[in-house]
Amino acid sequence: MKKYISFAFMALALSFGFVSCDTETNEEPGGTNVQKMAGRWDVQVDIVDESGSVLYEDPYKKGTITIMTYNTADNSMNQMWLDDDGEFWAFQMKVDVDYQARTFSCPEKDYDADGTGTAIVTGGKILEGAAKNLHGMPNDSIVFNIKFSDDDNNFTYRVSGQRYTGFYE
Repeated sequence: MKKYISFAFMALALSFGFVSCDTETNEEPGGTNVQKMAGRWDVQVDIVDESGSVLYEDPYKKGTITIMTYNTADNSMNQMWLDDDGEFWAFQMKVDVDYQARTFSCPEKDYDADGTGTAIVTGGKILEGAAKNLHGMPNDSIVFNIKFSDDDNNFTYRVSGQRYTGFYE
C-alpha cells in the first residue's frame, strides 16, 4: 500500500512539472510615448532675471528637491505631467512636449487641482548625457523656467538638475 501511495504522489508531482511550464514568447514589453523624458529628477530651484542670469541660488533653502515627469493617462506623445509632489510650490500640471527635440513648455494654466493659481513653463529641456553623476558617469539633465501667478514677488524660477540615480549626489 505504501508503494502505491508513493507512486501516486510521484506521478502527481511530475504532472505538476509538465503543466506549470509556459512556452516562452519573444514579446518585448513596451514603454510610454515619452519614456526618455519621464523620470525622477533631483533638482535645485534658483531665481533668475529676464536674461536668465541667476539672481539668488536656492532662495528658500530647500536644497535638492525631487520632481517627477511622467506620461499622461492617454499616453500622449505631445504632453506629459510635471510634478513637484509638494516639495516646492505644489505644482502638478501637463506640459506640451516636443519629444524629438526633448523640449517642453506650457502656456499659462492651472498648476494644481484647486485652481488657486496659474503657472507658465518656458525653456524646458531634457539633455541626454549632459550631467555627471556622483561617480563621473554621464547622466540625463533637466532644466526649465517656471513663473507662478500667485507669487507675490513675481519671480521667475529656474529648476535644474539631473535624473535620480539612487545614489546620494
